[in-house]
Amino acid sequence: MDIVIVGNGVAGITCALAARRRDPGARVVVVSGESDYFFSRTALMYAFMDRMTRRDLEPYERRTWGDLRIDLVRDWVVDLDPTRREVTLHGGRTLAYDRLVLAVGARPNAFPWDGLDRVRDGVVHFVSMQDLDACERLTPSTREAVVVGGGLIGIELVECLVHHGIRTTFLVREPWYWPVALGWEEAEIVGAHMAEHGVDLRLAEEVRSVEAGGDGRVAAVRTAAGERIPCQMLGVAIGVSPNLERIRAFRGAPLLGKGIVVDETLETTLPGVFACGDCVEIRPREGRPYGEQIWYSAKRQGAICADNLFGDKRSYRPPLFFNSSKFFDVEYTTVGSVTDAPEGTPTVYMRLPGRPVAVRIVHDGGRVLGFNMLGSRWDHEVLEGWIREGRSAEFVRRNLPQAQFDVEFGRAPLHRMEVQDLPLGRIAPAARAAD
Repeated sequence: MDIVIVGNGVAGITCALAARRRDPGARVVVVSGESDYFFSRTALMYAFMDRMTRRDLEPYERRTWGDLRIDLVRDWVVDLDPTRREVTLHGGRTLAYDRLVLAVGARPNAFPWDGLDRVRDGVVHFVSMQDLDACERLTPSTREAVVVGGGLIGIELVECLVHHGIRTTFLVREPWYWPVALGWEEAEIVGAHMAEHGVDLRLAEEVRSVEAGGDGRVAAVRTAAGERIPCQMLGVAIGVSPNLERIRAFRGAPLLGKGIVVDETLETTLPGVFACGDCVEIRPREGRPYGEQIWYSAKRQGAICADNLFGDKRSYRPPLFFNSSKFFDVEYTTVGSVTDAPEGTPTVYMRLPGRPVAVRIVHDGGRVLGFNMLGSRWDHEVLEGWIREGRSAEFVRRNLPQAQFDVEFGRAPLHRMEVQDLPLGRIAPAARAAD
């Protein structure tokens, strides 16, 4: 069997490795124009902060691909012929396939601010290896930077810029940082922590226009409030969308919606063509279409997709939600349903006085539904188990030490935490008081 995988992110590479395990004799080819080798995208910030080399970003030894007989091709796919079952590369070469996997990932969202069309340099994203190249090129000549977008990629870029001694303004359109994931109380802790590191965090503020200097490089942004903020680098981190630009240009493209449309087995509308990862829109037999731009989901989809190349017909089902990250040096773990729970859902909120440590346990009065854990390290598998087992909030409170992952002398003293019963809110306290 000839298997061609377009994209060497976590979905594509997981699929390639799993396919090789399934069939030692299959021909497996991975095509990517972004980089020669698979790298850990979530670690880009550590390369930017000089804590890791680019080679360190690669989870596998380079000889692995030759040892496993997985061919790596550095090029972009520019066309697909589903009748002949072949793809065409930018360099003119064609690759025949029996099974094709599109794992082309996601691209950063853009916004058509006034004046942006006159800027020729200085606007960056932080998703790809090419983005890292741009950031590193601009950093030595940057004194001030503005980052727009209140999510994980935004704060990662902010941390990198602060590390390099760049005065950084962080513009967040929402009333608090990352409201799709954090409650007001947790966001207040994270905001204070940013300020301690010198970040100028502006909440409920957004860009209205962008100014270019005489050399075409970004020179300033003007906010909705009318303030002019000078900058030589503008980081745009307002989310990502399925990377469909090249796919739309294919003469034989599969059905496209918000992403590459696939069924529950991750098969597209073209025979023998599958898709997985950030680029897909899954349309299940029951329920609404959805996409998941999450590293853990992409890896899971890659493994399931590989089995289905061989006719297994495994269905992808979204796992219990889990994510972990850091806000500068404040650990963060979330599991299950937290801010997507209905307004007023009961929560137990625990805060350690004087330290950026908090625990939020979301429950329905009987069963625990989800967790937001801030400032300490937790074993997400234990937390997932309590959700699946339908444990009560009281049971979880008594047994929380079982889920702590901190080293012995860095463990947060849970017995000293202040505890509140705090219904889940969607409005900042100032706005609630005004009402």
